[in-house]
Amino acid sequence: MKAYCKPKYEVADIMNLYGQDFKNSNKLHSFNHKVMGAIQTCRTSVLGGHVDKCTNCNHKRSAYNSCRNRHCPKCQGMNQLKWVDNRSMDLLPVNYFHLVFTIPHELNRLCLINRKVLYTILFKAAAETVTMLAQDKKHLGATPGITSVLHTWGQNLMEHPHVHMIVTGGGINQQTGQWMKSRKKFFIPVKVLSRVFRGKFLSKLKDAYKDDQLLLVGRIAELKNTHRFEALLNTLYKKQWVVYAK
Repeated sequence: MKAYCKPKYEVADIMNLYGQDFKNSNKLHSFNHKVMGAIQTCRTSVLGGHVDKCTNCNHKRSAYNSCRNRHCPKCQGMNQLKWVDNRSMDLLPVNYFHLVFTIPHELNRLCLINRKVLYTILFKAAAETVTMLAQDKKHLGATPGITSVLHTWGQNLMEHPHVHMIVTGGGINQQTGQWMKSRKKFFIPVKVLSRVFRGKFLSKLKDAYKDDQLLLVGRIAELKNTHRFEALLNTLYKKQWVVYAK
């Protein structure tokens, strides 16, 4: 596994310098404030400390406690390296494509309150879209390999759920068992991906609504009214959903 090199500047340094100005100029959810506070105080005297002791030589070292927040780069840095190292073992000697499936901002609040349900729909809709279209003989006629990762925030630290997907440049033909190589440029047009993804996501969202799987409280309580929910769906069906492929 690659060695970890401490950066010259850390996210906590940037937040300590500009975090308060950022909070003052943006309307953040209490969840965002909690995460920022955790990152700023991680491994500082604010969280207290402990003593590490080597079981072989009895050497002791004092260290500050970690915040253990899943968004903290200090706490998750080593886990990230381990994850990447493990995923590299799954790589095939083929070309790969990078896809990003993004949902409209009108769904942000619904996602924030119904994370498990909405993120599950997001993963399934994205994976089913790629698999279905890739199996179509017009595009590839085979089943590709897919690795998906969820991102819940954008670069501005605002709510922005989207899935990053790494897809093999080819796949296995289910009838012949042969490997079908894709074209150098991505084998599925972005506009086609966008329309199918939109349809699958909203279909699954409607099913979740009918099955009472969604918690509709606070600013989205009005969606309990079926006419309001249908109006939201109509708005989302009319929008061009953003799908990136490279």
